[in-house]
Amino acid sequence: MVETVDGGLAELIPDPDRPRAWTLLVDGAPQSHVDLDDPRYLDFSYQRRLGHVIDLVAPLGKPLQVVHLGGGGFTLARYVAGTRPRSSQQIVERDAALVQLVRRELPLDPTARIRVRSTDAREGLLKIPDGWADLLIADVFSAARTPAHLTSVEFLEEVRRVVRPGGHYAANLADGPPLAHLRGQIATVAAVFGELALAIDPAVLRGKRFGNAVLVASDTELPVAELTRRIASDPHPGRVEHGRALADFTGGATPVRDAAAVASPAPPPGVFR
Repeated sequence: MVETVDGGLAELIPDPDRPRAWTLLVDGAPQSHVDLDDPRYLDFSYQRRLGHVIDLVAPLGKPLQVVHLGGGGFTLARYVAGTRPRSSQQIVERDAALVQLVRRELPLDPTARIRVRSTDAREGLLKIPDGWADLLIADVFSAARTPAHLTSVEFLEEVRRVVRPGGHYAANLADGPPLAHLRGQIATVAAVFGELALAIDPAVLRGKRFGNAVLVASDTELPVAELTRRIASDPHPGRVEHGRALADFTGGATPVRDAAAVASPAPPPGVFR
């Protein structure tokens, strides 16, 4: 089916290998994969990496308070609800028409404690109390680009306010050669959080192609060893950079401020084929 949403044309494509699973596209860009029979199944590589983060930020099964900036098909919120029952979650998704489509065609478990706000991510963040979130996940794209106002130190300071001490922040970032946006985002997050790790496809890290990377941050030590092991054993293996190697990769990039912020690069033609 195809339907018009604020972000363009939304399309749900059935998964031929899973009876009640769909891929959500918006203007041809993959947004989410949802399996209604198994919310713990994560098809996209970057969502698998975020799933590993969700698994590792607290003991298995412990309920979490999670904020999702960007909703898509609510895939990661479903994953949290499926792996950590009794978790409380807030989704902030600007595209109200997309939210209505997902609620109708890919309904949430009515017992899950998930609240959805249809507003801009940064505006929605202002309404969340200090220290509420154990984990905040940013996965916001408009026309396949992260909006400029979600790439700055000022935005990250608001994220830091919402994340409790010892909590975690994780962001889905997209970039291609020469990876200037990715380096700038690492420097920006490092200006606010003390501990960082980057999960990334080796070809993207080497600047060979456009792709996604997951940046994880906290003010406490990250589970780097276990995260590295899990991501290396994924169907599409990735690697984890942290510490000196991550600082060297950043290469002197400076933190981004609101006044100079720009959206992430547009994907090259054909990248989603």
